[in-house]
Amino acid sequence: MSANEKTVLLLTTPQSYRADAFVSAARQLGIALVVGVDLPESLAAQWGVQLHLDFSQPETAVTHIIEFAKKRPLAAIIPVDDAGAVLAARASRELGLPHNNVAAAEAARDKHQMRQMLAAAGVNSPKFKRFSLDDPLSEMNAQVLAEIGFPCVVKPLYLNGSRGVMRANDATELAAVVSRLRGMLPSGADFLVESYLPGVEVALEGVLENGRLHPLAIFDKPDPLEGPFFEETIYMTPSCLPDEVQQQIVETAAAGAAALGLQLGSVHAELRVNEAGAWIVEVNGRSIGGLCSQTLRFDMGLSLEELILRQATGLPVSHLQREQQASGVMMIPIPHGGILRGVRGVAAAQAIPGVDEVTITAPLNNRLVPLPEGESYLGFIFATGNAPAEVENALRQAHAQLNFQIDEEIRLAVIGNQ
Repeated sequence: MSANEKTVLLLTTPQSYRADAFVSAARQLGIALVVGVDLPESLAAQWGVQLHLDFSQPETAVTHIIEFAKKRPLAAIIPVDDAGAVLAARASRELGLPHNNVAAAEAARDKHQMRQMLAAAGVNSPKFKRFSLDDPLSEMNAQVLAEIGFPCVVKPLYLNGSRGVMRANDATELAAVVSRLRGMLPSGADFLVESYLPGVEVALEGVLENGRLHPLAIFDKPDPLEGPFFEETIYMTPSCLPDEVQQQIVETAAAGAAALGLQLGSVHAELRVNEAGAWIVEVNGRSIGGLCSQTLRFDMGLSLEELILRQATGLPVSHLQREQQASGVMMIPIPHGGILRGVRGVAAAQAIPGVDEVTITAPLNNRLVPLPEGESYLGFIFATGNAPAEVENALRQAHAQLNFQIDEEIRLAVIGNQ
């Protein structure tokens, strides 16, 4: 490592798709990247992990990062996933590195805290109330009727990727989704019930510099996300919404980030847009998940990961603009649970005009779990074109070429001696 080469610590999880993209970006920029993974020590050697950390024990993890930094000084710490955002803020604070306030990172991770801070700041967001899985259903239903109304959305406080997020249209459905949530969360865990926000859903990708939001892209989500579950499929950019609506989206996302106290680094916000304006679904202090960052390229062909690393090491990024070509991704949904035995049609899908790549990420002979319990996709389809409609058509045509063989699981019942 040269004397001028900067070292950045990347915090990630074994489930993340993003580490390789950051490693490649760091190589392009001449930045030394150390990957810290939420992994037990016993598995670290098998994975070839440079720095193993337990994200669930932040004080111990911060100590390990400080000890590492004594031997190899760090220029920045970047969280890839929500799970590492609070740890990154805590460790950066101890090391005197640029960072988000720890309370802001915690608020972006805790959906109830986020809702409280958005409401206190007057940012457009749904009505909400916190409940426990131990609360009597009759009391819960009465409070939802009085304070939230139907339809409503049940949402875990900490799960990501739409896991556990379910719509209930009446008291009977509320009881059913709460029962389903009991199978996903620890006994007595808390969760939110929010008012359902009608309208189209969009995502905003941006970066914060000294608290100022610089939007990088607005993604349209052409498939309706109306429940009963909220599985995301297609992201497309640039947005087809009118300019004034896009400005509302940027302003609302900026207000949401400010309400949480986020000041620096990546922001990924989810919003709903209707006749009453733009409404915050979530604001996250991290970049877009999965492989979706591949849809974004900036001046000089920079990837999103290169842009993030540039900012983290003190280089300006607010002047960088997204390439104007329309692009999109389909996160291939899991149609039903079972064991993935085979995939056909990948070559035919990749041959569709406009399709750039088809990546199947689900391993064969492994169990598939769809939403709301699951947290993964079968893979990703990427496309580019002259217009968003062209991209959407290419993605849908490619998806139609794919055939997944998913066998039902065989459950063996053990019957004792009678």
